[in-house]
Amino acid sequence: MRQFNITGMSCAACAARVEKAARAVPGVDVCSVNLLTGSMSVEGSASDSAIINAVVAAGYGASLKAGGDGADIFEDRETPALKNRLFVSLGFLVLLMYLSMGHMAGLPLPAAFETDLIWGGILQALLSLAVMLIGRRFFISGARGVLHGAPNMDTLVALGSSASYIWSVYALFARRFGELYFDSAAMILVLITVGKLLEAKSKGKTTSALRSLMALTPKTATLIRDGKEVTVPAGDVVVGDIFAVRPGESIPVDGVVTDGESAVNESALTGESIPVDKTAGDAVSAATVNTSGYIVCRATRVGADTALSQIIKTVTDASATKAPIAKLADRVSGVFVPAVVGIAMLTLAVWLILGKAFGFALARAISVLVISCPCALGLATPVAVMVGSGVGAKHGVLFKTAQSLEETGKVKMIALDKTGTVTKGTPEVTDIIPAGGVTEEELLAVAYAAETESEHPLAGAVVREAEKRGIEKQAVTSFKALAGSGVFALLDGEEIFGGSAAFVGSKAALGADEKEKTESLSDGGATPLLFAKGTKYLGVIAVMDTVKEDSERAVRELENMGIGVVMLTGDNSRTAKAVGGKAGIENVIAGVKPDGKAAVVERLKTLGRTAMVGDGINDAPALTVADMGIAIGAGTDIAIDAAQVVLTGGSLREAAAAIRLSRATLRNIRQNLFWAFFYNTLCIPLAAGCYTGLFGWTLSPMIGAAAMSLSSVCVVLNALRLNLFDMYKAGRKRTAPDGAAVAALVEEIKNETEEIKMKKTIFVEGMMCPHCEAHTKKALEALDGVESAVASHTAGTAIVTLTADVADEALKAAVEDAGYKVTGIE
Repeated sequence: MRQFNITGMSCAACAARVEKAARAVPGVDVCSVNLLTGSMSVEGSASDSAIINAVVAAGYGASLKAGGDGADIFEDRETPALKNRLFVSLGFLVLLMYLSMGHMAGLPLPAAFETDLIWGGILQALLSLAVMLIGRRFFISGARGVLHGAPNMDTLVALGSSASYIWSVYALFARRFGELYFDSAAMILVLITVGKLLEAKSKGKTTSALRSLMALTPKTATLIRDGKEVTVPAGDVVVGDIFAVRPGESIPVDGVVTDGESAVNESALTGESIPVDKTAGDAVSAATVNTSGYIVCRATRVGADTALSQIIKTVTDASATKAPIAKLADRVSGVFVPAVVGIAMLTLAVWLILGKAFGFALARAISVLVISCPCALGLATPVAVMVGSGVGAKHGVLFKTAQSLEETGKVKMIALDKTGTVTKGTPEVTDIIPAGGVTEEELLAVAYAAETESEHPLAGAVVREAEKRGIEKQAVTSFKALAGSGVFALLDGEEIFGGSAAFVGSKAALGADEKEKTESLSDGGATPLLFAKGTKYLGVIAVMDTVKEDSERAVRELENMGIGVVMLTGDNSRTAKAVGGKAGIENVIAGVKPDGKAAVVERLKTLGRTAMVGDGINDAPALTVADMGIAIGAGTDIAIDAAQVVLTGGSLREAAAAIRLSRATLRNIRQNLFWAFFYNTLCIPLAAGCYTGLFGWTLSPMIGAAAMSLSSVCVVLNALRLNLFDMYKAGRKRTAPDGAAVAALVEEIKNETEEIKMKKTIFVEGMMCPHCEAHTKKALEALDGVESAVASHTAGTAIVTLTADVADEALKAAVEDAGYKVTGIE
């Protein structure tokens, strides 16, 4: 997506005109103009020059936005210029008001003005002209809009002020001194400038959340070169540089700790205030704060590639897109200004036909021109999107587009991946149960030796536990990993085994108590790893991917928000059910393959708008299929790329917070749009004098200009209220989808996806060659209910895929009839 800076836009009508011009360029597929940031995002094959030429031809300035970290959106170029214009204009306006209205307040006037009003009128005309020259931007922009067939808000202001001035000049020469509106011509411009200044200052506050992140970025970095510390600008750090961070300092770029230990406050990126311990090998991010120890790191990502820069880019990209709810306002904005000009002309004609004086009719027409506010329509959505996106980024929730910010709050169902989403994603040892006569240290020492060479995640948990306890590592030989079974190795010339109960049980005798303990661990959601040395059973180590501390609370919050929760996992149903129970999830679908997850999400969508939360590569298809894909930020890049919302902190509660923020932002947008439409619907008839006959109400052009200025400010101030929104505070409890309907659909899906093709591992002795494998395979596949069999003489296993329940006795008999011995079935 390419970004362009657009200059010269003053209202929603301008934004609509720019967007229309860019869309007309061949090769432009997607185009979105943001009035708030003065930017345009474009996708397509059209050249930059063609797009810029089209915008310039429409009467506006355009330039390609330079790459960077997004900081350029914070630069306020408008406020200083508006301040200067306002202060100078006010000086002339005060003199003008003194001349035109001073006598009404009892203020003395020069004698010449008292005796001959023509001189006072001429001076008023000159002072008013001076204010108009200072505010000439309104006239230039308004005239340019008319010349390009796209009148804008400035056109309305210019017409109102010009009409007042021209009529006043006529009245002056006609000596109709009671119909001079020089003060109105100037006051309109000054009041509009006041409104523009307030609007500019308020719009600057919409990026306060992101500016606070930018402020945390250190300006310098301490590099280590030739053994010495050298301070350089943070922008000069390159990938591979070694830098040091002292306690209390901010980390300048993304990197990896190479030496030292510390705790790092990552609240700037994740919203989590509790510092995270960091040791050698751990990743650190720019703008996070080192709270304790001295650490040395190697730079891995710098400049625009850091996590902070990517967060800012995501938010600014989101602000450059449009929420679907803005479509109505866009359609209205495209015809708003011409319609208002038409209403003003009609107002003038009607009052003249009714016999009113031209001055009265003109005042009503001018009031219509200056009270109408297309800006409120144009700002209603983007200011709320900008503030909402910034608040989310500050608390670890990134919405990639305005559409995702709007749509996230509409979800009715949410599917949660298990590993890394509901659970921590890092298996941990939970129990060590040695056999009689064996100590925990002896069991763990053998397990450490057996699992050191294995790349399996469960093996990693055993290794970490042994290292934590300071167990001495023993060298093994002839290591072999047996897929689906376990590991084998030689330790001091003696065979050691580790793995499933069926595998280890085929090497060492297991008693009834050992089998009962193993089954109990499985029922609790753990994976039991049994170990044996020779024919001696040593014990069992339970490894489990533990549930995150806040997962249960997050699930409860989602349900209280009226959202049905379902957990999807490729694990077996026993483990999945145990994990679901600990997380408070009733509806669990296990045994689901990656492509199967996407199919399940499609089915869940029949119950309502569905979100998918995941972190792995295998979740990407489901994230793409879901109405809203939410990726855990600590997960893979593929998952993050596939999602529309990213949770940088990795907490499941952030999903609930994202939904709350989305709902609050959408509510704010609706309030803004209501005010914008209500204001114009109510005030335009008032300005036209429609209520004069009923209530005697009339509206002066000056009051109309003040009202128009404040309307946009009100919209921006309302959006700024989102900065006070607490994303983690539970709101009123909502009614969840029909629990019976959800349970019924889940049960239906489970029947289709779980246990349809069951697998069993048969441990076989006596197979010596590929011929033996083929013999065993043929014998097993001859059984009804066996779809396929894969035999391995090296692993000593035969894995069968079943389409129906086949008794273990039948499988054993088939293998033994083929001339081999079965030592166990899993």
